[in-house]
Amino acid sequence: MYIQRYTITLTTDADGDAVSYSPVVSGLISQIRYVKTDFADGVDFTVTLESTGESVWAESNVNASATRAPRQSTHTQVGVVINYAATFPVYEKIAVSQDRIKVVIAQGGNVTTGTLIVVME
Repeated sequence: MYIQRYTITLTTDADGDAVSYSPVVSGLISQIRYVKTDFADGVDFTVTLESTGESVWAESNVNASATRAPRQSTHTQVGVVINYAATFPVYEKIAVSQDRIKVVIAQGGNVTTGTLIVVME
């Protein structure tokens, strides 16, 4: 297994908003690590795939550095969610094929910075 790590640095505008992108990547998203530098407490993250808009991570009011391992539900051929033992959803890593990861933040504070590290396999 080949592990890749991409760093996405964001700097907010005066309104506390920022948008940034990874380079074009392919693989499975294993985890996303938010490293707080000086973003204000309560920052909102929306992470998607640029060309498809597929959601990777969306969380509001994040106050400290955090690591997330985003997953998506698996489905049958007819679109029904697959459950283990009829009650527990089965999740898989999110696949990316020649796309950029788009990071949008809000409420980050006036001209502040923060970093996301995306780990892929």
